[in-house]
Amino acid sequence: MTQLHYTSAIELARMIRDKEVSVVDVMKAHLARIAETNPQVNAICTLLPEDDLLAQAAEKDAQLAAGHTPGPLFGLPIAVKDLALTKGIRTTMGSLIYKDFVPDVDELFVARMKSAGAIIIGKTNTPEFGAGSNSFNKVFGMTRNPYDLSKVAGGSTGGGAAALAAGMVPLADGSDLGGSVRNPPGFNNVFGLRPSPGRIPRVPNMQPWGSMPVLGPMGRSVEDAGLLLSVMAGYDGRDPLALQGDPTIYAQSLEADMRGKKIAWTPDLGRLPVDPEVVLVLEKNLAILEEMGCIVERAHPKLEGGEEVFQTMRAAGFAAGLLEDLKKHADKMKKTVIWNIEKGIPMTGIEIAAAQKKRGEHFQEMVAFMNEYDYLLLPTAQVPPFSVDVEYPTEINGVPMETYIDWMMIVSLITNTEHPAASVPGGFTADGLPVGLQIVGKYRDELSVLQFAHAFEQATKFGETRPEIQ
Repeated sequence: MTQLHYTSAIELARMIRDKEVSVVDVMKAHLARIAETNPQVNAICTLLPEDDLLAQAAEKDAQLAAGHTPGPLFGLPIAVKDLALTKGIRTTMGSLIYKDFVPDVDELFVARMKSAGAIIIGKTNTPEFGAGSNSFNKVFGMTRNPYDLSKVAGGSTGGGAAALAAGMVPLADGSDLGGSVRNPPGFNNVFGLRPSPGRIPRVPNMQPWGSMPVLGPMGRSVEDAGLLLSVMAGYDGRDPLALQGDPTIYAQSLEADMRGKKIAWTPDLGRLPVDPEVVLVLEKNLAILEEMGCIVERAHPKLEGGEEVFQTMRAAGFAAGLLEDLKKHADKMKKTVIWNIEKGIPMTGIEIAAAQKKRGEHFQEMVAFMNEYDYLLLPTAQVPPFSVDVEYPTEINGVPMETYIDWMMIVSLITNTEHPAASVPGGFTADGLPVGLQIVGKYRDELSVLQFAHAFEQATKFGETRPEIQ
């Protein structure tokens, strides 16, 4: 029973269905692991009372005994990112403004996980309003990296990724605007997928036409994340961007032959500063890719001007979504959030339209590039996990980072293109810190991204290295 907390989600669900283990046993194992590791890691920020969770688990066991047909996530304990609405469970968004907010509805994907049989045990930590790739806030404090408690876990899904890595939960949800379901998995040696906009409908959503923020699944394996995607995805008419298609394909076998696949590798998109150790770790994998039968070339799309496009669209979204909070509660907001809102306030329609036009050009450029290649590979982050005493890197290789998100452009520029992208464990630095490999696939082809990530995962086994949490 002591290792149930590191059993894969797929295997746990099977064991529960076949009554090899009870839901109560699974819950107890994960609660014990949370008690053991969360005080050091601080990944789960809100946890429901143990008695309540064990009662829910016992009810699941009773349903199974009575002949209930279990859903794909039946009996699995899951903590939801603290940006998502969870009925009856505090949802703070990492902000003092909402530290006591308890929603009376579930977001659609949360309701879908519940319908699939999952037990929502609480919430995972995130930076204030999900702003920045370092999960700290004044409500719950800092989430630390399980592989080195002196380092950050990334963000904004740092709590979910760290909880996964530490064995506190078998699956985790995330969200991604500028890399938030890619950078944290990269920093924590787990897998995360940024799907195409609309693959996972966002309901409710006050900016439903915005295609830059998306929801995504995370797991300790690609297959586990595929299982979660099969539940989170699926058309819903309340989201104008929602995509049609059968989501169960993501839970099927991901085995695929990678021989002959044409790979474009770039360490820096031709212009971004990237820590030399990140490049060194990832370029060791090029020989493995060739052993898999892939054809590897050094190439990249230009995506010129993408930094300004991303900054413009992000700031406009922050201003639209958080202006009223700023007016009422500026004293409770961190400086970087205020800066991002204030950057968006004076923007003109022409400026935003010009950014949208340039973004459209980058989309077409990426489509043309991906007609030449099956996958684009690049780092998930430009630096390894950094000190918890640092809010964000202010320079890389001597190049100043002017804002708190400049250091994340290796993922943010991919956001602009709307192509699906993932982070898979790509190796470790000399100090044992995880490094993620970012995989970009063809437009709206999440299945192919999952298949390649699975093949790479099986060839390298990096994701099987667990942290020793002291």
